[in-house]
Amino acid sequence: MSLDATNELGAQPRRNVSELQQSGKIKPVPFRGGGFVHSRHRFIAPILFVVLVILWEIGSQTGFISNIALPAPSEAAGAMSDLFETGMIWNHLSASLYRLVVGWSLGSLIGVFVGLAIALFSLVRAGVSPFISALFPIPKIALLPLFIIWFGIGEGSKVATILFGVFFPTVIATYGGVDNVDRNLIRMGQSFGLSWISIVRKIIIPGALPAILSGFRISASIAIILLVAAEMIGAEFGIGAYILMAGALFATDQLIAGVAMLSVLGLTVGWLISRAEHMLLSWRA
Repeated sequence: MSLDATNELGAQPRRNVSELQQSGKIKPVPFRGGGFVHSRHRFIAPILFVVLVILWEIGSQTGFISNIALPAPSEAAGAMSDLFETGMIWNHLSASLYRLVVGWSLGSLIGVFVGLAIALFSLVRAGVSPFISALFPIPKIALLPLFIIWFGIGEGSKVATILFGVFFPTVIATYGGVDNVDRNLIRMGQSFGLSWISIVRKIIIPGALPAILSGFRISASIAIILLVAAEMIGAEFGIGAYILMAGALFATDQLIAGVAMLSVLGLTVGWLISRAEHMLLSWRA
């Protein structure tokens, strides 16, 4: 049989299928390989937030919610407006942002370095990993008095508290992410003659990056919690100091305003990490 005849026979079924599709007797099968990709719904969260605030305001205005226990959103908005008018909000935000950025950045940087060392070197894992497991469960805020003795009542003790709290989850997320990298990819790199540093740079770090960024999300939340706790001890300015003052005066509207600032701060940090994930993990799409 000639090659032309073979091609003609192979093309005949394809023409028949095309004719059946055009006639409507065969329907195309929908694509089912989405891979559990989430669809984006931008307006669901804002709408839900607005509905909850409206219900909260209605409950406060009708007396269903006691203003002593929980002030109305309008009262908290008034307290926030006073902060803007007096300019005190910038004093509190600048102090808190400085402590948060410095403490979280240093803790994350050192944590990633130590986590990679634990994951890549057996001697470091054998020597350092038990200390990480022993010190991680300790409540970091309990060490604040010790940090005050070491670094003084100023910024050093507060930054050290945040750094210490961020360090441990970052270490665990980093070496856990490296341990979960597919070993077949590493063996493939070795079989192609890649150097050790090339395997680490091109295979191990990209493979561990999703776990590291997830660790950043957790450590950022821990950093905000420790920031508030540290600012409640010996701080003149800061969101935590503002909340402590409002609680001491039973000014619940100011307290809710301070909590709102923390929520906005947390949302901003989460959005920044999401953007970093979008840029650094685009290869997963």
